[in-house]
Amino acid sequence: SYSTEADVWSIGVIAYILLCGSRPFWARTESGIFRAVLKADPSFDEAPWPALSSEARDFVKHLLNKDPRKRLTAAQALSHPWIKNYNDVKVPLDILIFKLMKAYLRSSSLRKAALRALSKTLTVDELFYLKEQFALLEPNKNGTISLENIKVALMKNATDAMKESRIPEFLASLSALQYRRMDFDEFCAAALSVHQLEALDRWEQHARCAYELFEKDGNRAIVID
Repeated sequence: SYSTEADVWSIGVIAYILLCGSRPFWARTESGIFRAVLKADPSFDEAPWPALSSEARDFVKHLLNKDPRKRLTAAQALSHPWIKNYNDVKVPLDILIFKLMKAYLRSSSLRKAALRALSKTLTVDELFYLKEQFALLEPNKNGTISLENIKVALMKNATDAMKESRIPEFLASLSALQYRRMDFDEFCAAALSVHQLEALDRWEQHARCAYELFEKDGNRAIVID
């Protein structure tokens, strides 16, 4: 079915063409183009790509990821280093964070701890998107959010895509926040997409650093007590 992920893919195709003047996938027939999309990868080695900024290449690569779980959302694209420095860019509230928070709140203690460790390995650029999303939830003076913050933020910032995505059901799934608050550190863990981290060139570095947070000695396997 068609979704916003397909829109992001289309933007990636357009950005690729605008930056290099050729199509990311090409064949003489429509069926040939479909096969190319399924089996081939866009080239970033030929001119003018080597002369373009690393941020531009990274932006297009993440829009053209064939796995929709690893592809940037629209809000993440607007938070990308290649885009975010434009003064008139406004990052919208991203429905993805609610899906991820829902999964986090239902997770085991071990998975939550693993996500917390991974979140501590994020770079400044990777944290920018999460900071923008957390700010849209309007945390209190203590820097924490509750279910009420999320309700208010949705009333003010909900996009059409959110309104069509059964928001009341999402709020019900986040009911655990009705009786406690979440700070920014925990929010980073809750709103972290492991699938998207796996798509990064530095994924192994993230995973290794997170592992070392579990095991300070660096030589033993993680043991569940």
